[in-house]
Amino acid sequence: MYTPDRYKNSNRKELLEVVHKNPFGILIISDGDKPVATHIPMMLHEENGEHILIGHISKENEQGNLFYNSNTAMAIFQGPHSYISSSWYSHDNVSTWNYIAVHVYGKIKVMTEIELYEHLIQLTNHFEQKSAKPKYFENISPKTIRENVTGVTGFTLSIETIQSSFKLSQNRNEEDHTNIVNELEKSDDANSKAVAEEMRKHGHD
Repeated sequence: MYTPDRYKNSNRKELLEVVHKNPFGILIISDGDKPVATHIPMMLHEENGEHILIGHISKENEQGNLFYNSNTAMAIFQGPHSYISSSWYSHDNVSTWNYIAVHVYGKIKVMTEIELYEHLIQLTNHFEQKSAKPKYFENISPKTIRENVTGVTGFTLSIETIQSSFKLSQNRNEEDHTNIVNELEKSDDANSKAVAEEMRKHGHD
């Protein structure tokens, strides 16, 4: 992952928090010729002191064929991001984009049927609790569950390496940094406001 030193973040706890808050990521594995990618939710889980990602894909997805060779996979998670206008600087320069991104690397392992059920219960119930009228996994008919579970492959990805880029205008002077934060906070866009919050948290060089 290309990241200038000023944008690197080595705080593993903070990086895992980005993954936890932004579970919809991109799973990438090479088939030896080209990379194969799938956009899916992946839940962060701690097991025996180690952090793993848990997810599932359709059995019709060609990527599943690569799960059985102990292949190293890459998962990408995107945090808040926003356009930064050059009109917010105190001097002539170019516009840019601020963002937070985390890349995770590790080995893929296929789940057993029992593990898959446990994962689907956890995944469904975690997100359903935000609904006005939640429909938890146990409220879905056994027939519907059977028909759908047989069509997916569950997996775990043990996190071996984690990299990040927290590009948050750390290279700007104090005046420009403050002005960028103020402009982002004026926006109605939730991502822009989130970037402003992260900029206040991380400061500038």
